[in-house]
Amino acid sequence: MTVQPDSRPDLTRAGSGLVQVSTWDVGTPERQRAAVEAVSETWQSRDWPGAGLLSYSVFAGEDGTTLLHYSQWRDEDAYQDFLRAHRDDRNEEIDAAVPGIQRRGPRSYQLYRSGGRGTDDRRIPGCVVIVDVEFDGPDTERQRAWVDGVFEALGTEPHPHPGGIAGHFHVSVDGTRVLNYAEWESAEAHREALTAPGDGVGSRTPQWAKVQSFPGVTGGGVNRYTPALSLSAGV
Repeated sequence: MTVQPDSRPDLTRAGSGLVQVSTWDVGTPERQRAAVEAVSETWQSRDWPGAGLLSYSVFAGEDGTTLLHYSQWRDEDAYQDFLRAHRDDRNEEIDAAVPGIQRRGPRSYQLYRSGGRGTDDRRIPGCVVIVDVEFDGPDTERQRAWVDGVFEALGTEPHPHPGGIAGHFHVSVDGTRVLNYAEWESAEAHREALTAPGDGVGSRTPQWAKVQSFPGVTGGGVNRYTPALSLSAGV
């Protein structure tokens, strides 16, 4: 098992066919820190579950009450094997250290497109922004069309904020959602981008207007996190 530098997984690593994303509500900043410590101790005291799990990462919510969990898997079978053989004992030990955790999810995704980080960009993300987009029903072509529209808008953006590093767009396996895992230099940089002219991140361009009025979008959300822990199979 390897503890990844800067608590950051390799978002585009080869062999990842499935991504699981879930959220834990822990209640307070103190419990948030304790839960991260419990996850770290529990996982590092055991053998890695198997070759089917590529990485497991935890991010602390800016709200002080939540943890985001992001894991990369070879495929659905590998994830189901983990559920049968390894999940319960890990969660029981974590719950003993931090009782009363409320778990939401997980949801299943696949990485569709990534962009923004050049080969010479060595910046370390200090903030991960999770953008959720929900549609009114399953439609895999529509998911991808929305993401492609975002890339068109980004490519024609006249005033890109320098604090943005990269975006990794995931489509849910059930066809109803898109998740953007966006890397930023800092939470402050993302806040600045939100206050710039426009509607959210992005200028008032026809391309962004198309994204913002995309048919079938029924909801979503934006939440900021700090990288807290990232583990992967030892090499």
